[in-house]
Amino acid sequence: MSRTKVLLLIVIAAALAAVYYFDATRFLSLEYFKSQQAAVDEFVATRHLLSVVIFFGVYVAVTALSIPGAALMTLIAGALFGLLEGLIIVSFASTLGATLAMLVSRLLLRDVVQKRFASQLKTINTGVAKEGALYLFTLRLVPVVPFFVINLAMGLTRMPARTFFWVSQVGMLAGTAVYVNAGTQIANIDSLQGIVSAPIILSFVLLGLFPWFARHLVALVKRRQVYKNHPKPTQFDEDIVVLGAGSGGLVTAYIAAMVKARVTLIERHQMGGDCLNTGCVPSKALIRSSKFMADASRASDLGFRKADVEFSFGDIMARVQRVIKDIEPHDSIERYTNLGVNVVQGEARITSPWTVEVNGQTITTRNIVVATGARPFVPPIKGVEDIDILTSDNLWQLQEQPERLLVLGGGPIGCELSQSFARLGSKVTQVEMLPRLMIREDEDVSTAVQQRFAAEGVDVRVDHKAVEFVKRDGRQILICEHGDEKVEIEFDRVLVAVGRAANSQGFGLQELGVETNPNGTIAVNEYLQTRYPNIYAVGDVIGPYQFTHTSAHQAWYAAVNALFGRFKSFKVDYSVIPWATFTEPEVARVGLNELDAKEQGIDYEVTCFDVAELDRAIADEEAHGFVKVLTVPGKDKILGVTIVGEQAGDLIAEYVMAMKHNIGLNKILGTIHIYPTLAEMNKYAAGEWKRARKPEALLAWVERFFSWQRGDKPAPATAPRSYGSLADRGADAS
Repeated sequence: MSRTKVLLLIVIAAALAAVYYFDATRFLSLEYFKSQQAAVDEFVATRHLLSVVIFFGVYVAVTALSIPGAALMTLIAGALFGLLEGLIIVSFASTLGATLAMLVSRLLLRDVVQKRFASQLKTINTGVAKEGALYLFTLRLVPVVPFFVINLAMGLTRMPARTFFWVSQVGMLAGTAVYVNAGTQIANIDSLQGIVSAPIILSFVLLGLFPWFARHLVALVKRRQVYKNHPKPTQFDEDIVVLGAGSGGLVTAYIAAMVKARVTLIERHQMGGDCLNTGCVPSKALIRSSKFMADASRASDLGFRKADVEFSFGDIMARVQRVIKDIEPHDSIERYTNLGVNVVQGEARITSPWTVEVNGQTITTRNIVVATGARPFVPPIKGVEDIDILTSDNLWQLQEQPERLLVLGGGPIGCELSQSFARLGSKVTQVEMLPRLMIREDEDVSTAVQQRFAAEGVDVRVDHKAVEFVKRDGRQILICEHGDEKVEIEFDRVLVAVGRAANSQGFGLQELGVETNPNGTIAVNEYLQTRYPNIYAVGDVIGPYQFTHTSAHQAWYAAVNALFGRFKSFKVDYSVIPWATFTEPEVARVGLNELDAKEQGIDYEVTCFDVAELDRAIADEEAHGFVKVLTVPGKDKILGVTIVGEQAGDLIAEYVMAMKHNIGLNKILGTIHIYPTLAEMNKYAAGEWKRARKPEALLAWVERFFSWQRGDKPAPATAPRSYGSLADRGADAS
């Protein structure tokens, strides 16, 4: 630490020590002021300028040192100097003191705090970087956060001091005026009747209503600013226009239609989006077929000598398409038209916050919901443009099974498809640049999956970075970096499954100035609004979770906020988001895992149950996997659960409900579960938690009570307590 910082710390510590040692805060009370009011009024009257200087200096010191009392001093300013003069004094003194506090925080704390608590300060840093002065102005105008906290917090950012000064000066002015005005009335209180006088009641009413007025004023200013070049139509064709008929768009349209709003749903390609046509549905159909092959290969485990299965890869892919066709009616144009939705197939373009163009027609609408989804991301690997690659989009048109399939990516999609193709007989090599598969899961989860893959013949190459595709003598080769060496992997077809990129461009948002995040997703607030309050976005195009059920979850908030937001808006809730990877073993999770808890600095206790001990799992030859529950230390409140094993995606539902409705492990333990079922693992996990926390001291007294009831003779002091066998105890009793 530099000499300047040390000296400043000594000065601040000495000042605070003096304040509290001499109990100077006793002077910052209304009772003390009232007791000395006559003398103070006389001093102000006879030495007015000196009074202003002293008051100004004390106010600056109190604010700069973050000593409680600034609010009372603002009231006293009104009592001593009146509304206008008091307002001027306090306005400049509070701003100067706040700026000093901010600079001290910046000098002493910013570098250390930003380095150590980067994730916790993410919201503040994002707000300052994105809106700067307006962000601070909102905090000042709407006093939901104590001003001294704002001063210290802003010192941790890179906001210029001059910006902090003038924004604070303007932002605190209205609130200061209300407090000073209240102080002019408090100065006249000398009886019970004075307390209930009309002026003082008005002052406190203003204090109570100020945050509400300020919040709406900020919203109005922002709204006028963002819409200034986009005049609002006098009437509209629709209440909502939805772009995209995937999960998010379909649910939004469904909700709007159910409450009798007029809604148009625009889809440029296929109803049902990626989930129905290229994602969840076809992949699960393929997984089911490949699981049958895996079961047949271990027929002896189930008591069969042999099980032969003949199949055609083309027939399996035909079944995948049949499954899609069977589910299509759920998401069809006919169904949604019958529900009251105006479904339009075509290329939509947002031309203003109030208008959408499609097929040469302009639709005016009160609200727009963007649900345009995402697409497979193809990394810029050298030579990739010369390779006929497969992605989750075009994989389902494949008719010939690859003999040697290379899969890039160790996430959920890459893992599910690697195992499926390996089970169907392809020689699969899976390449992942990170140290392990499924990097978002705990290491023991990754290990369980990777061991199963190895047993089933998947050649997993972790810590391999793909750097170049080459064609050599009619062969296709991927060159990888593995440590200091180059590794060549030959393949027939390559499946790229390294993630998905948001479809956030090409339909007018950029022209309107709607911001995107660094990863390409559309930037929205906690109400799912873009910079235009009537343009919402949901699903994969915004993240942070690219799951079908999350898109549907977000769609409820977008639809309700768009239609009824003028009365009540709802912040989207991501606190209990479950997901599953449908490998074998299946992996499901909700809430925190150990990796998340450590990264976020959250204390936890962990309880595990080994599925190998579960009767039904043993009977089904599925005695593998585990349940891991994270709880608040000393309590049964669930922070997160990971299940690895058969039907994990279904079994996690009990914990999802428990976390959503604040049900702890004690109540899960007290719930009857059918025997024998896999669901019993949830109860047994709760039992493990309870057993590890049994009250040993109380049980010792209970043991002594039962011993007394039996009439046992006290054991010799030197002899250890021994129960022996049941037969021995029976013999002793006889």
